[in-house]
Amino acid sequence: MATRNNRLPPLENPNTDYRSKRRRPHRSGPSDANFKRRRQVPKSENFTGTHEPHRLNRFQAISSSSQNRRKKRRIGKSGGISSRGACSRRWAFSSADCSNCNDKITIVSYNILGVENASNHLDLYANTRRSFLEWERRKRLIFEEINTYNASVLCFQEVDHFNDLDNLFQNNGFKGVYKARTGEAHDGCALFWKDKLFTLLHQEDIEFQRFGLRNNVAQLCVLEARDDKPEPETSAPTTVTSSTQRKRFVIGNIHVLFNPNRGDIKLGQVRLLLDKAYKLSEEWGSIPVIIAGDLNSLPQSAIYEFLASSKLDIQLHNRKNMSGQLEIQSTNRVFRSQIGYEASISMSRSRQSLYGWTMEELNLATGAIGVTNIQHNLNLRSAYSGVPGNHNTRDDIGEPLATSYHSKFMGTVDYIWHSEELTPVRVLETLPVDILRKTGGLPSEKWGSDHLALVCELAFANNGNVS
Repeated sequence: MATRNNRLPPLENPNTDYRSKRRRPHRSGPSDANFKRRRQVPKSENFTGTHEPHRLNRFQAISSSSQNRRKKRRIGKSGGISSRGACSRRWAFSSADCSNCNDKITIVSYNILGVENASNHLDLYANTRRSFLEWERRKRLIFEEINTYNASVLCFQEVDHFNDLDNLFQNNGFKGVYKARTGEAHDGCALFWKDKLFTLLHQEDIEFQRFGLRNNVAQLCVLEARDDKPEPETSAPTTVTSSTQRKRFVIGNIHVLFNPNRGDIKLGQVRLLLDKAYKLSEEWGSIPVIIAGDLNSLPQSAIYEFLASSKLDIQLHNRKNMSGQLEIQSTNRVFRSQIGYEASISMSRSRQSLYGWTMEELNLATGAIGVTNIQHNLNLRSAYSGVPGNHNTRDDIGEPLATSYHSKFMGTVDYIWHSEELTPVRVLETLPVDILRKTGGLPSEKWGSDHLALVCELAFANNGNVS
């Protein structure tokens, strides 16, 4: 959660790019590691775009509400329309033929809003009923929501009541591991997997404090799909093929530092996670990698560019805006790129002079003294950008328009990335922006967090079933 100074102008075009919704930096200081993330909400305006017929026919509702229920939307305390019955989230399907894919993984990434964070920052929930912030209520909603996704792996962030979640999900056949943040904060990351589907082969945690990168943490696990097929009754040696070998993959879960002024630390955390994920992948036989979490970075940012392109020239970017959280202002107006991602990056390079980074900042960002160009060895792709979507819920590079919404922010900071050995089969669309605004802010009557869960189904691309 974060705060921004500026508000976005009213939208005149349904294809307006929401990626540049950014946040105001808080005062840097010794306590910024524990500072609760704050995000500013844009002006309330109606989203008037129309659906595209050729895209809508590829959406399948998870659940549908009756017309009467939709007509009888209840007005909340703030005067906004309750999210219950307002809109169901829908699946968007890949344009590739994945009908014969047998080896699939359904991943959920979800910042569930820490109990302590919510109670300490009530100003972020000015339009939210206090009862909607109660943990007992929220955990039930989160649990019931997750049950509808038939998920196999869950990556949670802002977890400060792990035992509650562990007890709930154990009853549904999940096993989980937890890593609390270092320092004074009480939340952390939790990773669950369906025990009947996967075996945990390896687990390790990253305490970024050990590398001078604040108190955030990350998790890495190696999971192996259980083989329910009976072993062949022969003693003769057999050749292991891609269709018969057990599928293994690395899954990473991270909650990146919020502080927009410390792009060096944010980049350093992402870099370190990717480096360790790659090493694990190689150690276990070049297995696929999945990275999920709240990156506290917008799609049009240097950190997103680093993930997507595998490289970054740090000197072309302002340390204080590596995550895209700061607004670019011109004559009291927010500048927002209406062009594509690659063109916007090219334009920013042509307009920017080289930014000065101190040796210490470069060392934190790159892990080496004097290095200004960094790269990672994972060929990562965003699950959502890999599946065609609707302009009511996606920006022009395919990322959700909003994965988080409260009274001071609406935008995208959550992602699921995967290596090229995996291909997305389908993703769960977020809610249209106009529907989100009618709730007055999250959590709401239907949703248990101020973030929306990201859900995608991935298939192993090397089993010959994807075309």
